[in-house]
Amino acid sequence: MNPTLTPTTPAPRPGMAVALLASVLLSGCASLAPPGAALPETPTPAAWSGAATPAAAGQAATDLAAWWQRFNDPTLTALVTEALQANTSVRSAQAALQQARAQRDVQQAGMGPSVGASGSARRGKSGGNDATNSFQTGFDASWEPDVFGGNRSALSASEADMQASATSLANVQVSLAAEVAVTAIELRSLQTRLAIARSNLAAQTETLQITRWRGQAGLVSSLDVEQAVAASEQTAAQIPALHTSISQALNSLAVLTGQAPGALQDRLATAAPVPQAPTDLALTLPAETLRQRPDVRTAEHRVSAALARVAAADAARYPSFRLGGSLGLSALTLGALSNGASVASSLLASVSVPLFDGGAARAQVRSQEAALEQARIGYQATVLTALQDVEDALMSLQGNRERLARLQAASAAAANAELLARQRYESGLIDFRAVLDTQRTLLSTQDSVASTQATLSADMVRLYKALGGGWTADSAATPPSERPSATR
Repeated sequence: MNPTLTPTTPAPRPGMAVALLASVLLSGCASLAPPGAALPETPTPAAWSGAATPAAAGQAATDLAAWWQRFNDPTLTALVTEALQANTSVRSAQAALQQARAQRDVQQAGMGPSVGASGSARRGKSGGNDATNSFQTGFDASWEPDVFGGNRSALSASEADMQASATSLANVQVSLAAEVAVTAIELRSLQTRLAIARSNLAAQTETLQITRWRGQAGLVSSLDVEQAVAASEQTAAQIPALHTSISQALNSLAVLTGQAPGALQDRLATAAPVPQAPTDLALTLPAETLRQRPDVRTAEHRVSAALARVAAADAARYPSFRLGGSLGLSALTLGALSNGASVASSLLASVSVPLFDGGAARAQVRSQEAALEQARIGYQATVLTALQDVEDALMSLQGNRERLARLQAASAAAANAELLARQRYESGLIDFRAVLDTQRTLLSTQDSVASTQATLSADMVRLYKALGGGWTADSAATPPSERPSATR
């Protein structure tokens, strides 16, 4: 199987691919343990254990890297792009990555010899003698051979920490893209629900006017008039609440994109349809697709770093060696340093052997081994959480698709019922209670349809996030502002 997330045509029917996959996910267990003896095995569905070819794995990462473009909504794409460039969490994670790179470079520099240059000038006087000058210059060099691999292990730990920082940055980007998309979907849903509330309020206001005329003519009681007033006021009361939620969503999007609250008011105030992803979705999920998730990658790097620190702590129990030397010139005048100066040189080799430290070195090894076990357990927990995220997203997607189909049928029937009820009421064939019930049902079903459509789009976002969409291994360490735009 190939770990791809691509549309297929034709689709058997909406939701079928997801339903089939969901049943496969529950069918059995295999193990998800990437190469490396330090990583524990984690139970996974059997269908996920297939190995993917490098080309297929690369295609999967490409398909998932800019998943928001599959919604075919330019505004959504622009918002996500702006957030990845300007959000404060992303910038903070980028700074943490730069710090980890610098720490790795410091550790790497310590592997080679160090060379220093020095110079000094001295003027002194003793008793009644004339003052004398002395000038010195020279070079010092030292090197600690890494006989037992302690320095190499420390460097490996720093390298793993740097990679973990890179994937932590990617994890921030993945979460941010999903949060922006969900908030944008919620905004469009609220705007749609506001339009529905206004439309229903207009119909109820018209019915209220007719009821008042009929009441003035003595054809209906004041009870019908009061019920009509109560129904229209209840609908009108929803509008301020929707306006408030819309403003809050706009403020959230502004902050997510690194702007002040209210900055997107003019740009996004005009209502637009809820972004919808393609429904003809086919999924195959071998283990390589799960490892696309940056949090799983981060957990792997944490295990690698902990394993290297165990090796470094163990190497500290053995002798260490050091080579050093100096070469210098000494003269009574500054000009004599280049001609006629005396040469001083030295060479030193030393060895240090730990004899007794009260068990501190062994305790340090045990400490790092315990840290390794924590990292292994953390990796296992991350994988299990990833499995749950994907499974929950699939189940929610399937359930909401079925729910939306039912609600759309109910909404169409409610619209017909409300139209027939108003016509019969205006003709005096039924009482007002039937009209009131049909109008309430119509508002409820239309609002539920709009909410469920948004929930379905949000489910798609959560599925893409659960699969690790929103980054690629090549772009994880590259600031979004320097990254070329992704294309479909």
